[in-house]
Amino acid sequence: MDSPAASSPGPPRIIVIGAGIVGLCTAWHLARGGARVLVLDGEAPGSGASSGNAGAISAGSVAPLAMPGVLKQVPQMLLDPAGALHIPPRYWPRAAPWLLRFVAAARPARVASIAEALASLLYGAMEQHRLILAEEGALDLISETGQLYLYRDRGHFQKDAGGWALRQQHGMRVEFLEGKAAIQALEPDMQGDYQLGLFIPEQGSSVNPLRQAQVVARGVERLGGEIRRAKVTAIATEGGRVLGARTESGLEPADQVVLAAGAWSGRLLAPLGIKVPLETQRGYHVMLPAAGIEVRRPVVPADRKAFISPMEHGLRIAGTVEFGGLDHPPTPRRAALLLDDLRNAFPQARTEGAEGFWMGHRPCLPDSLPVLGPVRAWPGLWCAFGHGHLGLTGSAPSGAALARAILGPAPNLDFTPFAVERFAGAV
Repeated sequence: MDSPAASSPGPPRIIVIGAGIVGLCTAWHLARGGARVLVLDGEAPGSGASSGNAGAISAGSVAPLAMPGVLKQVPQMLLDPAGALHIPPRYWPRAAPWLLRFVAAARPARVASIAEALASLLYGAMEQHRLILAEEGALDLISETGQLYLYRDRGHFQKDAGGWALRQQHGMRVEFLEGKAAIQALEPDMQGDYQLGLFIPEQGSSVNPLRQAQVVARGVERLGGEIRRAKVTAIATEGGRVLGARTESGLEPADQVVLAAGAWSGRLLAPLGIKVPLETQRGYHVMLPAAGIEVRRPVVPADRKAFISPMEHGLRIAGTVEFGGLDHPPTPRRAALLLDDLRNAFPQARTEGAEGFWMGHRPCLPDSLPVLGPVRAWPGLWCAFGHGHLGLTGSAPSGAALARAILGPAPNLDFTPFAVERFAGAV
């Protein structure tokens, strides 16, 4: 049967579950398109993973985490607590099914199709971010000075060569900087032992991801939408379709519901008989308000691929991936490793006064593709979660495509590669 809201006159009422950057960008486009939008989240807008990411906006990041040969890296993931991706022993049984899917996604043909899908989703991401921020008067949040990756030598680079080739195939412009002097022409304070730099001039970054999320949230309200601090306990259904969301205060009816609850999305889908292999990539950062060095753009030492990102409130070192679920406390050692990554490139940096280590939950699927689009088994339900480390990058284009699909005109994105139904037995 129809929901109460569906039979009421006027614009459609749409609930967005989740006030992270993906949900907020979706809500912004829906409100801009004339819908009556209600965003529900138990926490403040942008206060989760959206606040603590590295700030990178990387439309060219089309290479999935699982690349050919990843099977050889699994033992290191399990056994090396200092590795870029670590799975602690207590979590091995829980992670095993996800890892099997992860390894399966690394087949060359599958990698090629994943890259095609990501390229279609992320195309024009910077322009989409600019569109929102221009209308909200906050273009100062975007820095377009590129990104710089550092390798110790060509041998060090070789382990990532396949991923870089894939990015270049999809249009990423890469400038190779040979020798330390060439690197220092871009980043004079880089004093580490790196002899090869890859400069990506057309990528950018946010100088304050939390403020960016807050700006978008204010934009939703400016456009007539509502953001309410309320934890969603269930997606409400009746008669084979979705009719709204349940909170501790009761039912909130809606014509359509967008699930953008990040790493918590799987818990809300499970009662509907939908199981997705969603894991949380527990990412960390540390902030240095006065590092005593100048960093002009995100710099990424390739050892553990931590991002050293200049922010308007200091220097942020962010990265690493740890599996550990939603409920286990942070691992301080993971955050401390980030200071080692900083010292590798900028040994003269001052680390005194480092602000409290931060940990957030990045929602990650084994094929590196988000779940995006309608759920066929439940009319009225749409998904927008699972962007992994591309949450900020993919938020604006995902929101634009989803809003067009819901309100029209038809989107220029094929949702098929991102459908929840791609997971066997998901529905």
